Amino acid sequence: MANDGPVEHGYPHLQTVRAAITALYRRLSYDTVQTFATSVAPADVAFCDTDDLYLGAQRVARELVRHYRLPDARLIVSFREMQHAANVELAAGPEYFVELNDRFRTHRRDIGAALAHEVMHVYLHRLGLSFDGTRDNEILTDTATTYLGAGWLLLDAYREDSASSQKLGYLTPEEFGYVLAKRAMVFGEDPSTWFTSPQAYTAFVEGRSLARRDEQQPPLTAAGWAGRRRYARDRRHAQDRHALVAAPGAPYAFTPDARGPLRVSFPCPTCHQRIRVPVRGRVRARCALCRTVLECDT
Repeated sequence: MANDGPVEHGYPHLQTVRAAITALYRRLSYDTVQTFATSVAPADVAFCDTDDLYLGAQRVARELVRHYRLPDARLIVSFREMQHAANVELAAGPEYFVELNDRFRTHRRDIGAALAHEVMHVYLHRLGLSFDGTRDNEILTDTATTYLGAGWLLLDAYREDSASSQKLGYLTPEEFGYVLAKRAMVFGEDPSTWFTSPQAYTAFVEGRSLARRDEQQPPLTAAGWAGRRRYARDRRHAQDRHALVAAPGAPYAFTPDARGPLRVSFPCPTCHQRIRVPVRGRVRARCALCRTVLECDT
């Protein structure tokens, strides 16, 4: 939790974020991801200053448990002075003890954001889905929270001005915006209407720009002129050499195939699993993992 300290910006964890989206689809399946088409509604996790602190926290926790479809999980929420925003004890269940930073006693509107991350820890724990190392595992948790409909709360908790700052989670604001935009593209949502923080909206717009660029990379037909020209040059080199060609900085790679035409592999713009198709002009490809249909010009 950045509390009146510097807030990291940009996309330093982008590779891990994309790997987390792929891991979600692989572990949950396309059909299960689709069951999270509706995000947590602002009214369901709203916290009024007149609400009882503990009863209100338990109510928000129950709502997030319901959203993640963990009906047999019970969260016991308490508050104490600590460095991090929150902590959850990942035991066998069905009861899980969550501790929230004492700061949330007076910053109650962000309790939902803190609990969204901690309940996702429980969800991933039950799935048996994790990444090696604390840092990567926390990035996985933030990414899953956002992609499955509750992470807009974490981005909305980001506030920064000349005198103070607050940010929850391990992703940068722009990375939260990127994952949120990825989700919005899949489910047709507009999460910007839920933000109360102007800085959160700005970060979402920045992340959305990068998410859209994922859909404009060759060999996709939506690629721009410069990308298409570079792709044609790299394809020509691969055809001349009859060898593996991976252009530095390009998302695609060419692979020779003794049994047929040259093939090109590239990441699916939705789930980032790599797709491999023959190089033979216009091709329609379907990602086997997320079922996205892609128009390609190979």
